[in-house]
Amino acid sequence: MTPSTGGHLHEGPPDTKLDKNVLLVAGVVVLGAIMSILDVTVVGVAQNTFQQEFNTDAAGAAWTATGYTLALAAVIPLASWAASRFGTKRVYLTSLVLFTLGSILCAFAPNIGMLVAFRVVQGLGGGLLMPIGMMMLTKAAGPERVGSVMAVLGIPMLLGPISGPILGGVLIEQLSWHWIFLINVPIGIIAFIYAWIVLRDDAETKKSSIDVVGLLLLSPGLALFLFGISSSAEHRTFVTGSVLIPTIIGALLIAAFIFHALRAKKPLLDLRLFKNKTLSIAVATMVLFMIAFFGAALLFPQYFIGVRGESTLTAGLLLAPQGLGAMLTMPIAGKLTDKMGPGKFVLGGIVLILIGLSTFTMLGADTSYWLICGSLFVQGLGMGMTMMPIMSAALATLSNPQVPDGSTLMNAIQQAATSIGTAVISVILASSLASKPEAGLAIMANTSDKPLPPGVPNPLPESFFETAADVFSNTFVVSVVLICLTVIPAFFLPRKKIASPLVEEDMERGPIMMH
Repeated sequence: MTPSTGGHLHEGPPDTKLDKNVLLVAGVVVLGAIMSILDVTVVGVAQNTFQQEFNTDAAGAAWTATGYTLALAAVIPLASWAASRFGTKRVYLTSLVLFTLGSILCAFAPNIGMLVAFRVVQGLGGGLLMPIGMMMLTKAAGPERVGSVMAVLGIPMLLGPISGPILGGVLIEQLSWHWIFLINVPIGIIAFIYAWIVLRDDAETKKSSIDVVGLLLLSPGLALFLFGISSSAEHRTFVTGSVLIPTIIGALLIAAFIFHALRAKKPLLDLRLFKNKTLSIAVATMVLFMIAFFGAALLFPQYFIGVRGESTLTAGLLLAPQGLGAMLTMPIAGKLTDKMGPGKFVLGGIVLILIGLSTFTMLGADTSYWLICGSLFVQGLGMGMTMMPIMSAALATLSNPQVPDGSTLMNAIQQAATSIGTAVISVILASSLASKPEAGLAIMANTSDKPLPPGVPNPLPESFFETAADVFSNTFVVSVVLICLTVIPAFFLPRKKIASPLVEEDMERGPIMMH
């Protein structure tokens, strides 16, 4: 057995170097991740364009993002069962086809309703790309190299939110909105051919029946919960029926699924994995980190555009230092995590994030871009040492038979934490702006073509923009507090190499080896 079969125990120290086979599989997964993650941020840039092109309001255009997210949430719970029933290669290829087909349909959508429907098709494909990709990578590399492969996967996860606005701005400004979807077509075709050649058919698949009760509880539960949480950004509050009703119903369905899964013989997802102490600690750390990270990520471009009056493209470029910092530390942290455990790196990364993020709690309307970009770079260094080692800590404890459930759980929880983070920060920012009308006017002047209300001085006094900057700096304080809370579970992460789990012999070969 070769090390790349995933988890075979070695007599000597394990080789943490990634071989050709693992890198080929990583290339397949990264291509899929790039499409899935970029698509979320690119569509966010196009919201105003959709309103103009389809003669709809902000709420109607927002459904192009919401429909995709709901489809993602509904299909993620199926990943583990689908991989077991049909094999990872078949499921991955089918997901690529669905996503690419959805992209083509979106590009030629005649109205907003059809665009939303086609975004759902995209989401059904995109929702399986990440969990299935993580399964393939984890099995290919084995637990002794999971940190290194997660570092590879982490690059598109961190760079997506940064490069998406840049790409979206260029495509919309230079070509047309259709190209934010058409760009996926050549990538999808290349990814499909590449995956077809590189991925190997599963040695065997299980003809197991699906947990229908679990599916009927978890998929709609997760979708309703995320829909309710996401709606809070539009309503600018959590205390309204439109937010509370779907959120509570979704939470109750998820709670019912937990009750069911802990008692069922073959549940849709095996929640007994949480008996693994390291997995539970890693998940708790990941939840707090994702809420803080994606909440703060929402604020950076809004500050650059709303307060400083920059274009979407410029805002994206100003965020580039964060991505550069992450790219420098992520591969190093991934390899060292495999050898030394994640605890030290995650704590060090959190400290760097706090140093970088603290600058934004003192923002003004004319804060030096050198200081801002330097802080983003330091923060990026911390990001590269934090996010993927946390995920590695969880996945490295799993045996091959547990990987499908583990990666599906991680993706479902990650999706929920991301939505919670963006919703919390959006509501805090919106309520703060509503309480300070001059701040809202400053942002309106920089982001809207509409004339200012009668009686408002034009141009606006500088004090209005300073007030807007204060609103952002106060909101960043919340993100800093959330990052500080991440230290609590992170402190208990292993600070030495995680022992490889025993792997069942009949699962060792895995579905993803190439000769």
